[in-house]
Amino acid sequence: MARIKIDLPVAFTFATQLPVRISDINYGGHLGNDAVLAMLHEARLRFLQHHGYAELNLAGKSLIMADVAIEYKGEGFHGDLLTIQVAAHDFNKYGFDVVYRITNQDNKLIALAKTGMLCFDYNTRKVSSLPAEVPVKLGHI
Repeated sequence: MARIKIDLPVAFTFATQLPVRISDINYGGHLGNDAVLAMLHEARLRFLQHHGYAELNLAGKSLIMADVAIEYKGEGFHGDLLTIQVAAHDFNKYGFDVVYRITNQDNKLIALAKTGMLCFDYNTRKVSSLPAEVPVKLGHI
């Protein structure tokens, strides 16, 4: 089985922290994959807010998630405080990737992830172009 490989940027431009709640734990006794995806969403919202944007207002456009990839590197447990580093990466005509590096309070790597984000017009239900200011404002490296 081929494994995914997430390309990381040179630097991360934002970080936030989230605790692992008891509801984030699965039957294996560790952080569940559904909880990781929800944490990515929260970190992405905070990243966008930090830059004056929202998923429904990115310089007048909206965003929709086109794909997601997660590489699990370690386990997270109830009570862990996770640091999620975030950066926008690989900009194109219609969107960009948001990449994430998740570590625990001991700096142990828990996961690497990527969400492919596209500009989307929810009225016409069609992809739209990325506003020119976005790569600059999101700290494109």
